[in-house]
Amino acid sequence: MKIKEIFAKTILTKTAISGFDYCINPYVGCGHGCRYCYASFMKRFTGHLEPWGEFIDVKVNAPQLLKKQLRRAKPGVVALSTVTDPYQPIEKKYQLTRKCLEALLEAGLAVNLLTRSPLCLRDIDLFKQFERIEAGFSIATHDERIMRMFEPHSPSIGSRVKALKVLRRAKVRTFAFVGPMLPLDPKALVAMLEGAIDEVLIDRLNYPNKVKSIYRKAGLDQYLEEDYFHLAGTELNERFEEKGIPVSMIF
Repeated sequence: MKIKEIFAKTILTKTAISGFDYCINPYVGCGHGCRYCYASFMKRFTGHLEPWGEFIDVKVNAPQLLKKQLRRAKPGVVALSTVTDPYQPIEKKYQLTRKCLEALLEAGLAVNLLTRSPLCLRDIDLFKQFERIEAGFSIATHDERIMRMFEPHSPSIGSRVKALKVLRRAKVRTFAFVGPMLPLDPKALVAMLEGAIDEVLIDRLNYPNKVKSIYRKAGLDQYLEEDYFHLAGTELNERFEEKGIPVSMIF
């Protein structure tokens, strides 16, 4: 892993993503190295030659810069993060996400954070102080074996579900992002998440060419067909709603 400390020129960025006003990305690159990650497009702008998942730029001045930008920022919802995982392993050392959360808490902005890592539990003391915060986990399948094919360096699915339950018991609003939909059993996934989340978002695999060879090698071609996404998405929607869990279909 190539790690480089950099000084960012801006950290609080306006976003056109529906439901959010700003986004914060404390890092460039991500140590989880998910094979399907859309954020690999960032290499076009950073000049990195290393494969996605093998480099991280650390924005060491992010908390200080954020405090300055917040003085002029209007109230709104901040997405943490849109092109990196705010709680990837290196966050344990640098604590940039925690320090940014402290600044956002002081400024009174709302936060929506999405991660794959139970490391977020470290900051549960901050979460509980926010007037409005949502904490979500990406869980694209119920199957640990399938997950490991596509998310080789990510924490286990089981550890993510346990973290969601801890957050919910602490009265922190939780959600699951089932996206991109990897090969999965809707019934098993709904049973796994019941009691752990307040809502769920579901999205299909939008960049199949990134992982088509992995599917073919594993004999999973049928899970790339349109019928799979339609049928599995519909069943997930129905089963979650039967459990009283609101669903947002993104495709």
